[in-house]
Amino acid sequence: MASKDSLKTYRDKRDFGRTSEPAGSEKKSSEQPRFVIQKHDARQLHYDFRLEVDGVLKSWAVPKGPSTDPRDKRLAVPTEDHPMEYADFEGIIPEGEYGGGTVLVWDTGTYRNLREEKEGDGASMEQALEQGTVEVWLEGKKLEGGYALIRTGKPDKSGKERWLLIKKRDEKADARRNPTSTEPESVLTGRTLEEIASAG
Repeated sequence: MASKDSLKTYRDKRDFGRTSEPAGSEKKSSEQPRFVIQKHDARQLHYDFRLEVDGVLKSWAVPKGPSTDPRDKRLAVPTEDHPMEYADFEGIIPEGEYGGGTVLVWDTGTYRNLREEKEGDGASMEQALEQGTVEVWLEGKKLEGGYALIRTGKPDKSGKERWLLIKKRDEKADARRNPTSTEPESVLTGRTLEEIASAG
């Protein structure tokens, strides 16, 4: 299970009297770990890519969102661990709160750790994150196939690590698809960001 303080940063940044985001708790790891990608219209529109690891959601902000084209290298900036309950969060974070803006669940499903399956590797997700090379197979409603998260170089001046999210070359790769623009709706409710925002 995740360490006791793994959600401390998440909770410290939020006033749960104001935001409807879940305070959450560390969970036992699932047999089939989940992933979720949330579209988040905060100061800047971006996508939050989250993988269940050790009972919490390891998270990266991906400004341009995921691609199905292996030639695209998408910047992914790590953010704080989120509780598992966040995987189903959709709604409005109040203005003035951390991450204020509208959130929808753009894609969700289960994933497999490809490194663990590789002969001569066998790295757990915890080891893969530490080493800075994560390889997963997503079984989502919009995204399927292999994706790699690669840590690049040293942290920037503010101490933030920079990673790249890259589609692996496999039968699910498709350079012609652009799901972030052609499939903007929530996979949970079918709503767009605008519809969620206007529902208040």
